[in-house]
Amino acid sequence: MTPEQLELLKYPIGKYSWPETITKETLDEWVVSISELPSKLEILVLSFSEEQLDTPYRPGGWTVRQVVHHLVDSHVNSYVRYKWTLTEDCPVIKTYHEDRWAELNDYKADVKLSLQMLKALHIKWVFLLKVLTEEDFSKTFVHPETAKEISLRRLTGLYAWHGEHHYAHIAHLANRKGWK
Repeated sequence: MTPEQLELLKYPIGKYSWPETITKETLDEWVVSISELPSKLEILVLSFSEEQLDTPYRPGGWTVRQVVHHLVDSHVNSYVRYKWTLTEDCPVIKTYHEDRWAELNDYKADVKLSLQMLKALHIKWVFLLKVLTEEDFSKTFVHPETAKEISLRRLTGLYAWHGEHHYAHIAHLANRKGWK
């Protein structure tokens, strides 16, 4: 496999790039994307066999099962970051070792558990996103690894991309393998 082919498997929709300008329409599109992810993901993976769920989406990558469980963990962390940012003055967020989390035993669980949790989380998260004001979206937190401030407006775009990014990992695998 060439480095270019591997890069395409790693980033099937491209790497995230922080937009310079974020309009209300852009934010609305991102909220729709976040809202739709759980149902799209469920439709995609519920018919997968155990063997398919335990197939890595790329050489050296996570399995479909791990990706589904990761989405919940990552999006729970994101939701908590919104809450900190809305209730504290520019908090320094906590990071986590997603690679280590993916090795824990709960990542071997039935994906239905994470699909249910993702659905509930996204309903609550989208409710919050829809009532945020312009001032709320402008609030920032500090990421400890970069020491940079990130606004909730920008974070919304990142997580809309994040969901689509991992959905594409699974969808592209399914297409390559002829599962769909």
